[in-house]
Amino acid sequence: MSNQPFYDILRRSYATSVPHVGELGIELTRIDGEAAEARLPCKPEFLGDVERQLIHTGVITTLIDSICGIALLAHIGKPTRIATLDLRVDYLRPSRPGKDLVCRAECYRLTEQIAFLRATVWQDDPAAPVASCLAAFMRTGRPGEKSERSGLQ
Repeated sequence: MSNQPFYDILRRSYATSVPHVGELGIELTRIDGEAAEARLPCKPEFLGDVERQLIHTGVITTLIDSICGIALLAHIGKPTRIATLDLRVDYLRPSRPGKDLVCRAECYRLTEQIAFLRATVWQDDPAAPVASCLAAFMRTGRPGEKSERSGLQ
């Protein structure tokens, strides 16, 4: 059974349900059970080093974290609460001025409580990444679902 309706909901609602995603202008270009991919347009306000015209690494980290979250939700295939536990980012080369960033993330291991993801960020060529990431997310249940251990919502 296809989860396309759920992917369509994610695509339509993500920028409004996660305000910083909309504010940054992150555009989801692919969502399916295998991976999520997005484009972050280059904006002057993202520059962390104005003299060398380099994008601030915090913007890149936010892009990665956001797309890992979407990739995880798409992989699970239904609404659920998630939280970032660990996000290790290796910055491999400086971002070039005037070029959009593309991020691709995928969930490669899913347990009952923890999900493991990897992501790559590039500009023109996926074979020349700007950054790579390994991440761990916690699964906390569906919205409104009580935790069996704590009894809390």
